[in-house]
Amino acid sequence: MSSRNATTGAYQRLEKRFARMGALQEAAGMLHWDMAAVMPEGGHESRAEQLAVINVIAHEMLTASETDDLLAQADEAELDDWQSANLHEMRRIHTHATALSPDLVEASTKARAACEKTWREARPKGDFKLVAPKLKAVLDLTREAAAAKADKLGLSPYDALMDEFEPGARAVDITPIFDAYAAFLPGFLGEVLEHQARRPAVIEPQGPFSIESQKKLGEKLMATIGFDFAHGRLDTSLHPFCGGTPDDVRITTRYNEAQFADAMMGVVHETGHAMYERGLPAAWRRQPVGNARGMALHESQSLIVEMQAARSTAFCRFLSPLLNATYPGNEAAFTPENLARFYTRVEPGFIRVSADEVTYPAHVILRYRLEQALVAGDLSLDDLPAAWNAGMKELLGLTVENDREGCLQDIHWFDGAFGYFPCYSLGAMTAAQFFAAAVAAVPGIPAALERGDFGPLMGWLRTNVHERASSLSSPDIVRAATGKPLDAGVFRRHLEQRYLDR
Repeated sequence: MSSRNATTGAYQRLEKRFARMGALQEAAGMLHWDMAAVMPEGGHESRAEQLAVINVIAHEMLTASETDDLLAQADEAELDDWQSANLHEMRRIHTHATALSPDLVEASTKARAACEKTWREARPKGDFKLVAPKLKAVLDLTREAAAAKADKLGLSPYDALMDEFEPGARAVDITPIFDAYAAFLPGFLGEVLEHQARRPAVIEPQGPFSIESQKKLGEKLMATIGFDFAHGRLDTSLHPFCGGTPDDVRITTRYNEAQFADAMMGVVHETGHAMYERGLPAAWRRQPVGNARGMALHESQSLIVEMQAARSTAFCRFLSPLLNATYPGNEAAFTPENLARFYTRVEPGFIRVSADEVTYPAHVILRYRLEQALVAGDLSLDDLPAAWNAGMKELLGLTVENDREGCLQDIHWFDGAFGYFPCYSLGAMTAAQFFAAAVAAVPGIPAALERGDFGPLMGWLRTNVHERASSLSSPDIVRAATGKPLDAGVFRRHLEQRYLDR
């Protein structure tokens, strides 16, 4: 990693400018966390105004003529590799920003905040019609932004939206991967369910499981993974997420006293995100090159911790005594063997965040297809619930009974994050490839997980992913870490090995 050699001139001024913008973005991130986790309901209107002002100020700084001039003047010949990569990221971010007017940025920020607030009311009621007008406002502004960015970047509107979350991601590359999985899933799912039926039935843990005990368990697992509570905390929200800043990481989960598994694995998942943020190079804080590379890579870091490590047979051996101590009276349910079956049980369901590893991609494929149609104008919001329900029937054979379990379950669209969903399954595929490469390089990783030691795995990730930040593209990071481009076949082989014992 670069030691950030002293430079003069345009590039140095750009670093200072982007550092100020980075601080504004961090402030906005903390305000978002507060809004989702602890802000009283009456604060939404003023919070929307605060976020809009911050976003407009940052946008004006980014699109100012002085920034244009400095980007044109910066000489890459004077820069080292990290500085050159930083300049490249500055120019990419600048291109995205200059496609949008300050008025559009302000209107979008306010519309998203208003829509998210109404979604929090509509979701528990399963009332899509309640939030539909606010979502229409968000979607209309998203289409406007997508069209403007498409023109600036020479991309389709949907690709322009995806490029914000995963630079370089293109539907022409993703659609064949997702279509192949959608074709593979029915037959594979049938095999898995038959194989599962021949194994001993899962013994269900019996509750209730108090929220306080679940929180303490979550914090123990966060510490086990390596989370530093001097630089972060765990809270509660309607939808689990990881936010804040690399030096103050905020993660949330949601609890259900009838069962503990969703909250526990939600904490583990978000801790994977948090470890990535904490592992980013401190020398490049608030610089574009020091940010996480993209959301597909970010999701790979949460899923390698949750799916690859925490649901492994090895880790279940560590988890068994911890759960027995936390929830006594469930000894039969908390044997390592039963836990392994419990945490790898395949059962098609309605809720994405609770989905098993085999059916999870179907949830993403559904959203990917629907949001493409919404952005293109091929699907109206009035028809979204019916289209969602038809897709669930096609992909997983399920009949959705209410919108709470259907199109209202995720926050993303209501917060304006169109183009994000593909990152989840791309992240799952990347996680499988990273884990295979990590174990090949450090064969002691499974034995360490059995002891509750994430150090060897985190050490490999820190070196090969976290510390590289945005100095390379996602494909280049994957290739450098694993020796080959992203290969969806690695993910399929992982599924076959775990769920069919092949």
